[in-house]
Amino acid sequence: MKPVIGIVCDTYFNGKHLYHQVGDKYIVALTEVGGALPLLVPSLANPLDPDEILDLVDGMLFTGAPANVQRQLYGLPPAPDDENEDPLRDQTSLPFIEATIDRGIPMLGICRGFQELNVVMGGTLFPRIHEIAGRMDHRENPADPVDVQYGPAHKLTPEPGGVLAGIVGEAPFDVNSIHMQGVDRVADSLAVEGRAVDGTVEALSVKDAPGFTLAMQWHPEWKAASNPYSVKIFNHFTDQARQFRAGRTRKNP
Repeated sequence: MKPVIGIVCDTYFNGKHLYHQVGDKYIVALTEVGGALPLLVPSLANPLDPDEILDLVDGMLFTGAPANVQRQLYGLPPAPDDENEDPLRDQTSLPFIEATIDRGIPMLGICRGFQELNVVMGGTLFPRIHEIAGRMDHRENPADPVDVQYGPAHKLTPEPGGVLAGIVGEAPFDVNSIHMQGVDRVADSLAVEGRAVDGTVEALSVKDAPGFTLAMQWHPEWKAASNPYSVKIFNHFTDQARQFRAGRTRKNP
């Protein structure tokens, strides 16, 4: 049976009605590259018990999103009123990330999910990384076609001997860049797995995690089937989920 991968939804208002959503590109990467079955997890005002969902899944994917992580969750004053935030996603994702790690369930974090991992483990973020001296502007140009926005933006260098390097190799490779927030202080329990050319942290793993845990700032899900690095990442993640499922089946025949 295919591995089941949980995906926490974003929330947004369409008119006066609240909706839950997950970007199509994440689902396509999981199903067409990883061969997995997606299970969408709503971000409710009364959050679901993570354990009830985690009993059903073999892995968790925490995706990127239009909204930023709330600044007060990592010790800064609240953001300006015009900054896009999603408190329901925050109050759902952060407990799910912690429970996923504790239970040794394979986890992949992308963009916002990468930032959420650092926050839930006690790290901090730069709300606007382009305002930091010496850093690149990691945002996309909204006027560009989407293929240009998600095209190669800079090199990423995997940390030698790390989790990411074990999947894609240690040679630098091109990644896209579509984010305003970025990692400031890395949580003590996390290991840096890769950096951009300006020193920005682009990938993290959990030290001594009981299961596979990797998160990245770029978007490997974009046209994943045509990118050999993305194929390796999603195949490795879903292979880990298959192994987790097999181990769970052996324990509970």
